Amino acid sequence: MVLRLLLLCLVSTTMLGACSEDVSPAEKARIDAAKIAAVERASIVPPDPVSPQKIHYPDYEANDLFGAGCAFAPKGGGLGAIVLTRSEVAYLKLDNKVVRLAPDKGAAEAPFATWQKYDGRTHSIRLEIAPGDGSTSGTETVEHRAELTIRNGRDQIVYSSLGAVQCGF
Repeated sequence: MVLRLLLLCLVSTTMLGACSEDVSPAEKARIDAAKIAAVERASIVPPDPVSPQKIHYPDYEANDLFGAGCAFAPKGGGLGAIVLTRSEVAYLKLDNKVVRLAPDKGAAEAPFATWQKYDGRTHSIRLEIAPGDGSTSGTETVEHRAELTIRNGRDQIVYSSLGAVQCGF
């Protein structure tokens, strides 16, 4: 509604300004540019940050989250993973619900046939894993430094964290 009102004002004042002979073409262009910039600023919606939650064992059982892939835990957040990536799906827990995301197979590949980017209905994730072989963290897991970024549907960053990703079985 506000955007429509601003556009209506812009069109009205532009038409009135075009009728006036007191305004030079350069001044008219400057005024129009300022009005367009004001409308663009008014249409920008700030992002709502999200707080991903740890995925606990009951979540694994209820959603059948077992299998080979990678698990990201933010730095300083303990051992609990907040994102799980698999070859055909990723999981993120928001507002006490486990959310499924589809792999973006045009993105770079990650360890254990996973991907660096996954898209969901309302959010997308990018899990950038530091180059190198990582370090062995268990009998069948390798740990890497990583950065997780979560974006909303308007491609605005709503969460970002450095941490560790463990990949394995």
